[in-house]
Amino acid sequence: MTNHLMTDHQQLIQAVEQADSPERLIAAVRTLADARSEAGIPTLIAALGYNNPGAALAAVAGLVQMGTIAVPLLLELLDGYNYGARAYAIRALAAIADPRALEVLLTAAKSDFAPSVRRAASKGLGNLHWNQLEPSQVRIAQEKAFQTLVAICQDTDWSIRYAAIVGLHTMANQTDFQSKILAHLQQMSQKETDLAVRARVQLAINS
Repeated sequence: MTNHLMTDHQQLIQAVEQADSPERLIAAVRTLADARSEAGIPTLIAALGYNNPGAALAAVAGLVQMGTIAVPLLLELLDGYNYGARAYAIRALAAIADPRALEVLLTAAKSDFAPSVRRAASKGLGNLHWNQLEPSQVRIAQEKAFQTLVAICQDTDWSIRYAAIVGLHTMANQTDFQSKILAHLQQMSQKETDLAVRARVQLAINS
């Protein structure tokens, strides 16, 4: 039974590697993603960098469905050169919300040159499953995320400031940083010049 399954999974992996058109690639990645095969994780991660958005989104969905089991390889195989692949990987890590991704998300949110990567990481920082950390590590990790998001609220790119507000809003609902976050948002509402960001700040304050 196990051998039969392995053979099936190998065939699904080969179908991705041998796809000879964009449509076939998307279909093959979807089929592999639906199989939730641990052996297929590296192939799904590789698909993030194929310059085929449909395949990349299908791969992200598959990796997110697999959850924490995909995290070690996502961290290990994070693409330092292809910012598109990196953005999709960060999006997957942010959605899985495993706190092992904290340092990667912090670095990406602060200093990645691609705005799409920074936005995904900023949103992800507020949404981590803190209860998966050792109790002694929770406060330290949350403080890092909070300080980073506050710093990003000063960014010159309005869309990155917006993502930081989304991250802070989520964090306020999941941690005991509510009062600190509220104080920061109230300050920001006085100074923020962009209408969309100001509206998002107001939404976070009111809910």
